[in-house]
This record gives sequence, structure tokens and C-alpha cells, in this order.
Amino acid sequence: MLNWHFNCLFAWSLMPPFVPFAYGYRPFFLLAGWFAVLGMGAWLWLWLYLSAGAGSGGLPVSQWHGHEMMFGFILAAITGFMLTAVPSWTGKRGFGGWPLVLLTLIWLAGRIAMAASGLLPLVALAAIELAFLPALGVLIAPPLLRARNRNTPLLLVLLALWAADGAFLLGHHRADPALAGAALRFALNLVLVLITVIGGRIVPAFTTNALRLRGVTVRMRSSAPLERAVVSAMIALLLVDALWPAKPLAGGVALAAGLAQSWRLAGWNGHRTLHDPIVWVLHVAYAWLPLGLLLKAAWLLGGFAWAGFWMHALSAGAAASMILAVMSRAALGHTGRPLRVAPPMAWSYLLLAAAATLRVFGPVWLPLSYRATILVAGALWLAAFLIYVTIYTPILLRPRVDGKPG
Repeated sequence: MLNWHFNCLFAWSLMPPFVPFAYGYRPFFLLAGWFAVLGMGAWLWLWLYLSAGAGSGGLPVSQWHGHEMMFGFILAAITGFMLTAVPSWTGKRGFGGWPLVLLTLIWLAGRIAMAASGLLPLVALAAIELAFLPALGVLIAPPLLRARNRNTPLLLVLLALWAADGAFLLGHHRADPALAGAALRFALNLVLVLITVIGGRIVPAFTTNALRLRGVTVRMRSSAPLERAVVSAMIALLLVDALWPAKPLAGGVALAAGLAQSWRLAGWNGHRTLHDPIVWVLHVAYAWLPLGLLLKAAWLLGGFAWAGFWMHALSAGAAASMILAVMSRAALGHTGRPLRVAPPMAWSYLLLAAAATLRVFGPVWLPLSYRATILVAGALWLAAFLIYVTIYTPILLRPRVDGKPG
């Protein structure tokens, strides 16, 4: 027995240490992946039993689900990206150690508070839930401001997201679904602006690099007027949706933005990347953006039933797919691994695309009940992110394979 214990201790001592807080992407890419599994699983269970009634605080359970996907899952992924990108943008030391531990605990406290929000007074709930984004700002603002980096306006995005979260909490407190829904739409539009700006940099750049490694030289079709038009259209949509939601004007702006986004994406040579899942998934993820905008235009301008679930094209399609694509790529690069995903990750990408497709078009086009459609789409989502966390949890917990810090 003594020898068995000694052998176990010796084997444990040979294992590489866990380093979940060595760099900003590690805990938040883990949290985003696991929350996508646990949060979606919890919501499916709640939806089965509460879909006919209200969720916590008197709001529809769908809005509760929307808040946690936005300010739990999506915000965790954005945080991991920012904490990793800011040191690269500014040339400063990366974020790690106790500040990262504290930020992680604040995020977790927010999720616990929201789960128990029916038991908490508004002041306590707001103090816990609204602490995260200011804490993130305290970390990333100093290097951005000192470097006068071009990405400093991202701080304004964080401020706007914080305000949207506060508005949702107020709607929650007042049992006001209209206010809560408006806050979620505003937050989603902010995320879409981020995807437009950041995606417009990384998708063509990563595509060019991958094709060059295969000996293929391509020229990305783009222009300064097109880039300005695309970003301006998305900002215009953000403002119009905030002031005149569900109006023909919002539909017209969504149509213009969708057409501009389609033309932009068509110039990135995505058809040449079918050999490389880690690249083509970026194009698939971005394609959901113009598709969702065009569906939104069809719904607002024509009232077509098949376009009624446009919001899920933008959330489960564009936002979630881009998150999965970026996390699975960045985790490899920043842990010193080759930029080639494990074969099951290609299935993860496809399963998520299938989940979004079913959620958007299934309720109208498939001969399934609405209940069955939601459950199948949710199961596909769970399968996609279960593959991700199975593969990437060890990668994100263990040190870099090249021995470098981070």
C-alpha cells in the first residue's frame, strides 16, 4: 500500500503543472466553453418546464436565456480575446496571476447572482452583476491609453455593454420585457459591430497566410470606401434599432448592411479554404452576419415567416460560430501548437452550423413541432461545445508546449 501511494505521488509530480491563470485567454476561453454547455443545458431544462410561464423575476424565460448567453457566454469569450489581444496591440506584458483570478471570480459571482436574482434586491444584484465590465476596463484601459492604440475605442464598447446590462437588470426588476429585450438587442448589435471590425481584420489576414503556406497567392478584394461603408452601416443599424426598433427604417438599414457585408465577404476567397477547417470556419461564421441581416430585412420589410428567427442567425450563427472559431484557433497559437485543429473540431464547427440552421429555419420549414426543433437544435449546440471543451480543457490548463511563458 505504501509503495502504491509513493508511485501515485511520483507520477503526479511528473505531470506538468496546471496554469489556468497564466494568460488572459486561458480562464475565459474555458469559462466560455463550459458555460456554453452548462448554460444551454440548464436553459433547455428550464424551457421544458417554464416555457408556458415566466422565468426568474417575471421575465420570459427566453429573455433570461438571452441575457446569460450574452453576458455570460459571449462576454467571457470577448474578455478572453481582449486580455490576449491588448498585450499584442500595445507591446505590454500580458495579464495573469491574481488580477486574472479576481476577474474570473467576479464573472462567476455575476453568474451565481443572476441565477439567484429572484432572491436578491436590485441593489445587491446590480452591484454583483455590474462589477465585471468595470473590472475588465481597469485592467485593459491603462496600456491602451498609454500606447494611444487605435483599438482604444473598445473601451467605449465595454461602457455601452455595461449600460445595456444595467438596462436589462432594470427591466428585470420592473418585470418589463420590452426594456429587457431592447437592452439585449442593443448588446447584440454591439457584438455585431465588434465582429465586423475585428473579423474584417482577421478573416482575410488568416486566409491569406493559410493560402500562402500552400503556395497559393491571392489578392483580397477590398477598398477603403467599402470598409467604411460596412462599419458605418452596422453603427447606423445599432442606432436605428435603439431609437426605432422593428420599423421599416430598421429593415432598410439592415438590408443595406447585409448587402454590403455580403460583398465584403465575397472578396475574401473563402472558397479556396475548404481544405483547412480552422480557416473555412471563419468564413462560415462571418457568413451568418450578412445572412442574419438580410433575414432581418425580410422580416421587417415583408413580414416573411421564414425570416422570423433572424436574431438567432446573428447570435447562435454569427456570434457563437465566430467565438468557437477564434477560441479554437487562438488557444492553439498561444500555447505554441501548430494551427491545425484536431479532426473532431471540424465536426464541432459543422454541428454548431447545423444547430444555428435548425434554430433559424427549422420552425418553419421542417415537419417537426416547435418544441422538438428547439430540443434538437439545443442538442446539436451541446454536442459542438462538448467537443470543444473535451479537446481544449487540457490545452488551456497545461503550460505551453514550447516552454515559453503564457
